[in-house]
Amino acid sequence: MNVRPAALQSWWGRAGRRLASRLLAEPLEHVRALPFRDAGHGHDVFGYEPLHTAWALAGLERLHRHWFRVHSQGAEHVPAQGPAILVGNHSGTLPFDGMMVWTDVILRRQRLPRAVADYFVPTLPFISTLYARAGVVGGTVGNLRVLLDAGELLLIFPEGVAGISKPFRERYQLQAFHVGHAELAIRHQAPVVPVGIVGAEEQMPQLARLPLRAFGVPYVPVPLTPFPLPVRYHLLYGEPLRLHEGLRPEDADDPEVVRRATERVRGAVQELVERGLRERQGVFR
Repeated sequence: MNVRPAALQSWWGRAGRRLASRLLAEPLEHVRALPFRDAGHGHDVFGYEPLHTAWALAGLERLHRHWFRVHSQGAEHVPAQGPAILVGNHSGTLPFDGMMVWTDVILRRQRLPRAVADYFVPTLPFISTLYARAGVVGGTVGNLRVLLDAGELLLIFPEGVAGISKPFRERYQLQAFHVGHAELAIRHQAPVVPVGIVGAEEQMPQLARLPLRAFGVPYVPVPLTPFPLPVRYHLLYGEPLRLHEGLRPEDADDPEVVRRATERVRGAVQELVERGLRERQGVFR
């Protein structure tokens, strides 16, 4: 049989579209419900693009359901609309915890959490673009203010690298919280939803850290296992904290006000983590 290259290419194109429509049918339903402001380039000003997000959701939803078997409590506390900030504890060597919260909120609340990346992530080749297409943003004050003014939902891990890199013996011991989320919540009058994440600490114990100077990366983790273990995740969303009540937006300039608000959030996250640890029946259950 003599098949011309153009015809073969056309066949592959049709086959690819059919495969994509089957694989992405359910993820696309979720993604179509998410607001999208096209900046004229097929993505928004921060790089978010719906089709890429559907592909990411198709893969992560399987991890969410079948690998980590995520048990979620209190997702109704995530506001259905308007500016809000999700704040959780961070752990696990690689950021699967952020991916599972991102997936859980899309599936259960039909909102896109704009995960806030650490300072070095936007400098990483390839990875930075993949993250941006799924809605991840660099953690500059300007970016986050624009998103909150637009009524978006942020996902912030105030422990940063210190949380994800702590040794296994310190699991579930929250590190110091950076105060940026509290300052933003007060200035933009946005509620903070605390999130306790249980399970991630055991997913990928860290053996060592190798120093790396390229792209501003603080280190390269050396995990005990090449892939995360099939631990069971427990996500606990707490009642929204209205840090701004009784305060003016300009009170966000007061370091003592912001410090107290930060400690209030940290305490709420710690309580959720401790509750999750009490309730779970084992690392894999």
